[in-house]
Amino acid sequence: MKKQLLSFFKILVPITIVLIGLQYYFQAKIYTETEFFYSVWSIYAFHVVITIVLYIAILSIHKILPHNTGFVFLGFSGLKMLAAIVFLIPLFQASLENPIPTVFSFFIPYFVYLFLEAFFVIKLLK
Repeated sequence: MKKQLLSFFKILVPITIVLIGLQYYFQAKIYTETEFFYSVWSIYAFHVVITIVLYIAILSIHKILPHNTGFVFLGFSGLKMLAAIVFLIPLFQASLENPIPTVFSFFIPYFVYLFLEAFFVIKLLK
């Protein structure tokens, strides 16, 4: 389990650093007039924590019930979607002129991390 977790972190950390840097750049240099509801740190704290907890839970369950790993991933992905909606509720209730840039700044990393999780779960299933 430690080896799998270490290989996951070797990919997770650089991707997170690159994504944070890109998002800071876009928000500071390109979208200077746009009001973002969430800070970059809050978005990535949410994504990194959820991703780490989800992957550790999947590894733990894979150790006990390896034939159910795919179903566990699907279930946790559903819970992750629910957590994302709960995280975004204040944004939906806020009165921003244009909430779309904030939604994109949340969901682009969401799908990158979802792809990363799916890649490692598929690797685990092989």
